[in-house]
Amino acid sequence: MFQKIFIPAIGGGLGILLMVALGDVAHLPLMLVPFTTSIVLVMSVPDAPFARPQNVIGGHILSAVCGLAVLWALGDNPWLAALAVGLAIAAMEATDTMHPPAGINALIMVIAHPAWTFVVMPVASGALVLVAFSYVYRDVAQRLVGGRKG
Repeated sequence: MFQKIFIPAIGGGLGILLMVALGDVAHLPLMLVPFTTSIVLVMSVPDAPFARPQNVIGGHILSAVCGLAVLWALGDNPWLAALAVGLAIAAMEATDTMHPPAGINALIMVIAHPAWTFVVMPVASGALVLVAFSYVYRDVAQRLVGGRKG
């Protein structure tokens, strides 16, 4: 019971703590750090197809790029966020990197219109850190208490 409930919960909390710290370093408001649902997914169901490293990383980057493309081509009208999210879904499907939580990046790009560097930090770097953290955390937890390993 401990391994099933508390190991993922503690890891999710620690992962968010890490993302908040990175957001602070980059001077990003917490609502622009798009990884909460990704952490829930990789900690709770690490073997799910949507939680594969290539899906987490690729999905987040593709979604941000789709949002950026819509922003640059058409502007920051909130109605265009729907187009950006649709394009992100298409891109993730086409590349077999579907990660549903990543769709928020396309919306953030159009609504908040951050600089293009948002794709690099926090999106790409954050996705890489998230995936690395989840592997290290699950390995350490497995060694310390045994149980499930993802």
